[in-house]
Amino acid sequence: MQHKYILGVYDDDDTLLDAVKRLRAEGYRAHEVFSPFPIHGLDEAMGLQDTRLHTAGFIYGATGTLTAVGAMTAIQVLDWPIIVGGKPFFSLPAFVPIIFELTVLFAAIGMVVTFYIRNGFSIFKPLEVVDKRATDDKFILALCCKQYSSDEDQGKIRSLLRSTGASEVNDRVMQTELLPNLFKADEELVAHH
Repeated sequence: MQHKYILGVYDDDDTLLDAVKRLRAEGYRAHEVFSPFPIHGLDEAMGLQDTRLHTAGFIYGATGTLTAVGAMTAIQVLDWPIIVGGKPFFSLPAFVPIIFELTVLFAAIGMVVTFYIRNGFSIFKPLEVVDKRATDDKFILALCCKQYSSDEDQGKIRSLLRSTGASEVNDRVMQTELLPNLFKADEELVAHH
């Protein structure tokens, strides 16, 4: 299935940020923004929810901590109890380096895997790039035509993008759908459309 997007190409991050704010004020929502570097305030301007990746990271880290404590207890206390230097079998201070390492390892690997799954990256399908210049020197603002399907809305979006300083306004048909972001509830935006 093909998915159509309207792309606004910007040369400057401040111009892009102003365009996102103006689009939202006009009742339109940017589906995604592609940038060669993070733009401070863009999440708020787009109306995105806070990420839950930190919560997932905590859960993965806690799993690593529990795995380390459980493994060290099973090895040092149950399976192979040896008194070393007069320490008790269950010596928590001696376990701290292993607990720390497994906490960091589980959190790091878990967050990377979660990030890849959430963003739809896979080694089993080819990566379709919206615009190669977004990794170098351009800023791309994408609006989904499925959400704004009427010719009138699409015409308004194109003229609005041009009026906000877009150096180019293009249509892009992709084979894979861009995963939608998690937006905050915005009653004004919902009432407009």
